[in-house]
Amino acid sequence: MKSISAGRVHLPTRNVLACLTQRSSGRVLVVRRKYHDESFGFRKARDFTIPDYTSDQLTNRAVNAPLLRYADSLRTHGHRAASIDPLDLLRRERVAALDPIRYGLDDPARTFDVDGIIWTGEGQQEWNLENITSFLNAVYVGRIAYEYMDLPSKTERLWFAKLLESQSALEPITVINADRQKNIHALLAKSEVLDNFLQVKFPNLKRYGLEGGESMLPALDALFEAASKAGMTQLIVAMPHRGRLNLLTGLLEYNPTSLFHKIKGGCEVDESLGVSGDVLSHLVASPTLQYGEADGIKVSLLPNPSHLEAVSPVALGKARAKQYGLLKTLSSGKDNQDCMLGDKVMCVQLHGDASFTGQGVVMETLGLSGLPHFTSGGSVHIVVNNNIGYTTPASSARSSFYCSDIAKMINCPVLHVNGDSPEDVVRAVDIAFKYRNHFRKDIVIDLIVYRRWGHNELDEPAFTQPLMYEKIRSRSSVPKLYEDKLISDGVISVEAAQAVRDSYKAALNTALTDVTSYVPPPVSFEGAWKGMVWPASPAAREEKTGVSSAVLRDVGKASVHVPEEFEIHSRLNRHVKSRLRSIESGEGVDWASAEAMAFGSLMLEGCDVRIAGQDVGRGTFSHRHAMLVDQKTEGVIVPLNHALTEAKGKLELANSSLSEMAVLGFEYGASWERPDLLPIWEAQFGDFFNGAQIIIDTFIASSETKWLKQSGIVLLLPHGLDGAGPEHSSCRIERMLQLTNDSYVAQEKVNVNMHVVFPTTPAQYFHLLRRQIKRNYRKPLIVAAPKGLLRLPAASSRLTDMGPGTAFQPVLQDPLTLANPKAVQRIVLLSGKIYYDLAKERETRNLESSVALIRVEELAPFPFAALSEALAPYSDANTQLEVLWVQEEPRNQGAWEHVQERIEEVLKGLGVDGGVAYRGRKEDAVSAPGTGKLYKVQQLAVLESAFQGL
Repeated sequence: MKSISAGRVHLPTRNVLACLTQRSSGRVLVVRRKYHDESFGFRKARDFTIPDYTSDQLTNRAVNAPLLRYADSLRTHGHRAASIDPLDLLRRERVAALDPIRYGLDDPARTFDVDGIIWTGEGQQEWNLENITSFLNAVYVGRIAYEYMDLPSKTERLWFAKLLESQSALEPITVINADRQKNIHALLAKSEVLDNFLQVKFPNLKRYGLEGGESMLPALDALFEAASKAGMTQLIVAMPHRGRLNLLTGLLEYNPTSLFHKIKGGCEVDESLGVSGDVLSHLVASPTLQYGEADGIKVSLLPNPSHLEAVSPVALGKARAKQYGLLKTLSSGKDNQDCMLGDKVMCVQLHGDASFTGQGVVMETLGLSGLPHFTSGGSVHIVVNNNIGYTTPASSARSSFYCSDIAKMINCPVLHVNGDSPEDVVRAVDIAFKYRNHFRKDIVIDLIVYRRWGHNELDEPAFTQPLMYEKIRSRSSVPKLYEDKLISDGVISVEAAQAVRDSYKAALNTALTDVTSYVPPPVSFEGAWKGMVWPASPAAREEKTGVSSAVLRDVGKASVHVPEEFEIHSRLNRHVKSRLRSIESGEGVDWASAEAMAFGSLMLEGCDVRIAGQDVGRGTFSHRHAMLVDQKTEGVIVPLNHALTEAKGKLELANSSLSEMAVLGFEYGASWERPDLLPIWEAQFGDFFNGAQIIIDTFIASSETKWLKQSGIVLLLPHGLDGAGPEHSSCRIERMLQLTNDSYVAQEKVNVNMHVVFPTTPAQYFHLLRRQIKRNYRKPLIVAAPKGLLRLPAASSRLTDMGPGTAFQPVLQDPLTLANPKAVQRIVLLSGKIYYDLAKERETRNLESSVALIRVEELAPFPFAALSEALAPYSDANTQLEVLWVQEEPRNQGAWEHVQERIEEVLKGLGVDGGVAYRGRKEDAVSAPGTGKLYKVQQLAVLESAFQGL
């Protein structure tokens, strides 16, 4: 990695408009590009066209308009009559639109020219009505049903029609020979054997088995094989609990002995690493599978929390991050669409029917799937549809007819398939993969199955669904039905079928016996994570994060570099000049400049930076302006990418949809993939993080403890009471602190699950960002970010504060009182922006020498040693010190409840009596008042309380 202190940065003068123009007939034509087209990471979906109808076909469609209407009706409404429900529970009425008589077609013997109406390939074009009806019903009213006619793209509609009609009935799209049938049988039979084995050996186990939905396994096997043969190398899989053990052991090569070790109470990893582990239904695997002569394909099943669907955006983010290199591959002189996302990596998302319609994160994640800074090249979704959610029937679980209807919000095609027909399931998967791989868009397979038991094997489902479960208990299992079919067709003998079951059962018995000597395998860092260490290990180290002043100046200038002939908004000229002035003088460096210096210096060291949120390019408070928009062309540049020509790293500014949970989950997934990426999610206001609370609780705060998954995710949460009301004031610091495992006493080696900070200077923020990358381990960072401080002259820094040898300071001493600590009568400990209000009030009262203001910049891990060092001069002078904690947040909020005992532990170590007293707002149900007048009264009272009695 190249050192950024070695040289200066070259600022190019190349006219950026050169990339926005074309030369034609000696003239220069300005090409108007859509907003963001030039920003790094922007990827639009590829445009496709299929040859339109010929003039003869158009004439024929007009002449035979009734037949055209009939054919389109089968394509549009055939799914309503298809045999896709194993239990036949879907309430279906006769579909009149499928009757040819409705279109005046009443003579079965009448012949038609079907050219341009039905896509029969190169075959005969003259068909009689009887054959046409039989053909279209075979394609559209079978055990696979299609919803694609509502797609707005004619190209996609034609693609489906041509694929299905030119091959489905005449020559199957997917030929399933005897070998493949035997493979399907083995997958189904082994799944059933596992479920039966676990039921016998562990009758009280909640295993969330796959009984009734076994066709999920041949579906995934077919998908993995198709992806492998298409040249893919990585699949990222997200799935819930049901059938997870069957997938792990049946397809993902998970050691059954490890499974039984876990069932018997063991930990899935080495317990000496200090992990608590997770439940059985969240186990993971990441094998490399081999399909024929194709190169191996790595299938990574991600860990998931019990909050259904929460893992989906995480998987999407990880899948995109795996392809980050593609985003940098721009062939000289060629369109960047040559670099296709999805060529080598695909996201596979499994869902339950109830959660797919009920969990809002599904809608949020679908909404990200086609966005230029979030697409991963298309996902294949498989909804394992039990037609029930816990005990809630479909009729009470959704307002739509199909559980998949939510996907229509992104114009996503849907294939419904009967889970009782495994071969049709495989065919549906093959069609779905072909679509995804061609268009690089999402597609949904609605795999309609049933759940043989209740929500888990200990439930009695007949309490609430007696008729459904009477039908389920009277029928043979899916594996047995398919096995009987193969025996009847002569594909497999009775003895061979039984041998599959017997051999697998014997292997499971052997694996169960081996549990007594089983030891979990060691965990190591591989791939991009090689060289990282566990945070609690002796090898964990902190690095100085300062940078040479020369590089800081060059990066700072680059961050506001405006190319010639690029016309920025007139009001930004002052912004640019102000930042350049502070960089030249080395004084008054603001937050946006410090942030840009952190980003740019990391980019020069080869690291990438990605910041996502609803207004990150400009900044919610119009302070960042990390991207510039030409006022005449709407062309966009990101100055750091444009001007730092020596940087190998890139800055991606991902202005997001108005989503919190999915976007944060996406960024978190990216953080799992790449330790050399600085991933940042910025909330528009800190208060809005609560829309993503599930991601924070179940992933960010707990992944390392549960799954040994490190993350360097940064959450920027603008925080501070300023009269903006109860939803624009607080990032709920108290909640973040409550989620930490921060110790109440000082420890020699600290391993807190995430860092929570409230910096008060741009330099401190600069060091925090660089620290995320410079350490040889990764931790989530929660930043109570500034609002009013962004432009406050007092809250600025000098370049020397970010220079060589400098680093983040968890506690900031008061330089005004340190010279004469004996004169100090009161110490005010605080965190955040209230420092500047208190400093101004102290000056007004002429108390600079008698009141020390000490800032606790890092709240977790609590800085015991640093605070003790900061307080020592005062405690040596006076053991009767009065110590206050002052905050502007209400008493039941903010940092008070977190810091009280810890401060007293420090004071006790210094021999200071009396503890620490609280000053601030009283308890409140809201984070801030909604009335400006009340805010001012309360804020004044807080300030007065800090100096009362002096």
